[in-house]
Amino acid sequence: MSDNQSLNIAVIGGGPGGYAAAFLAADLGMSVTLIDPELNPGGVCLYRGCIPSKALLHVAKLLEESHQAKDWGIEFAAPKIDLARLRSWKENVVKKLTGGLGVLSKQRKVKYVQGRAAFENSTTLRVTKTDGSEESLAFDRIVIATGSRPAVVPALKLDTPRMMDSSGGLNLEDIPGTLLVVGGGYIGLELGSVYAALGTRVTVVEMLPGLLPGADRDLVLPLHKRLEKMFDSILLNTTVASVKDEGNGIRGKLKAQDGSEQEKVFDRVLVSVGRKPNAEIPGLEKTGVKAGERGFIQVNKQLQTDDPSIYAIGDVVGEPMLAHKASHEGRVAVEAIAGHKVAFEPNAIPAVVFTDPEVAWCGLTETQAQRENREIKVAKFPWAASGRAITLDRPEGMTKLILDPQTERVLGVGIVGAGAGEMIAEGVLAIEMAALASDVSLTIHPHPTLSETVMEAAEVFFGTSTHIYRPKRG
Repeated sequence: MSDNQSLNIAVIGGGPGGYAAAFLAADLGMSVTLIDPELNPGGVCLYRGCIPSKALLHVAKLLEESHQAKDWGIEFAAPKIDLARLRSWKENVVKKLTGGLGVLSKQRKVKYVQGRAAFENSTTLRVTKTDGSEESLAFDRIVIATGSRPAVVPALKLDTPRMMDSSGGLNLEDIPGTLLVVGGGYIGLELGSVYAALGTRVTVVEMLPGLLPGADRDLVLPLHKRLEKMFDSILLNTTVASVKDEGNGIRGKLKAQDGSEQEKVFDRVLVSVGRKPNAEIPGLEKTGVKAGERGFIQVNKQLQTDDPSIYAIGDVVGEPMLAHKASHEGRVAVEAIAGHKVAFEPNAIPAVVFTDPEVAWCGLTETQAQRENREIKVAKFPWAASGRAITLDRPEGMTKLILDPQTERVLGVGIVGAGAGEMIAEGVLAIEMAALASDVSLTIHPHPTLSETVMEAAEVFFGTSTHIYRPKRG
């Protein structure tokens, strides 16, 4: 601890990676400065990403359930949406969490500087504060946690408030009559779901053959079917060739893979085609830090860059661009700085799409196994056989295990259905603990719950699932 107390470190960026790193460094006795433009820590995730979007998705789910309740003999009057109060509630959620992080910073005696940092050399930063003042600060180690920003498509650049990125989409300035969502990834589908629930007619355009590229098709299918009912249209194998501001709307030219084109006017356009790392930090060229082909900062398993005094974590070092990955990387980087023997080498990083139904997966996917010509066994349990799913009137879900055929070890888990994001952590734990299918099947799960579908998927593997009948062969 005495060695750590002499260490003076800076963290550039106050997102989930940056503040996790800063807080652990303080806990380990280091002198810590955390630099970020916002009033409190939180980063894109809390201010303009994960947290506000989940607050709005909760509202969207409530609205959808109020419609579904007709099937159960309960009818509600048409909802009245007070957009100003909805925005205020979302902003209060953000303030509560970011304010809490500000309190934690003070409690840990982290020096929080509201401003932007530029490198003077490998150990010195020039910080420009939001009040315009500047100061040079020297450190023993510096952690870059500058995150990422929405990617921009040059052909879709228009200087009009009708064009939105993910941050603009979360502002909820109005409820447009029609919305074009460019990109069928998780951000586009989550925000598209929010606007659709609020009454907007949503069109999603995706250049690839399916929504959520990267996720297994059988996990995406139940979501696709539900979104087809919610959205005005889902256009796959389609690109937006051009957009034109016509004052009363944006005219989009949509081009299908077969060459056919159609034009439509939309009240607003949401561009969600991925994110780019914020690696262009002023003065970085004065250090030994190197970036790779796609602009990500290069690091080793201790998150140390090519400059031994500088570490980098989170979105700026590579995919998956997920808050929880950044947090763990931040902790590993700080432990490495403290001299501990550590490495960031997880066996599984969970991914969750917070649509309705949710889609979640971790570890090896079927798609990846096919691409690598890797032999696997797949065990699926359909939620149509789950008592809890039936009581929720959500039988479209599915839980599947990806297993090693020789050792029966759990290599991957995929879940689609209500609450899948809350359940996937069990899959991550199984993979990290090298659990076998038998370990999962013998772990007593509470009944009736959705979580027991994980156990039943393992029973499917052995052909002994209580709630699925499989006639014996021969």
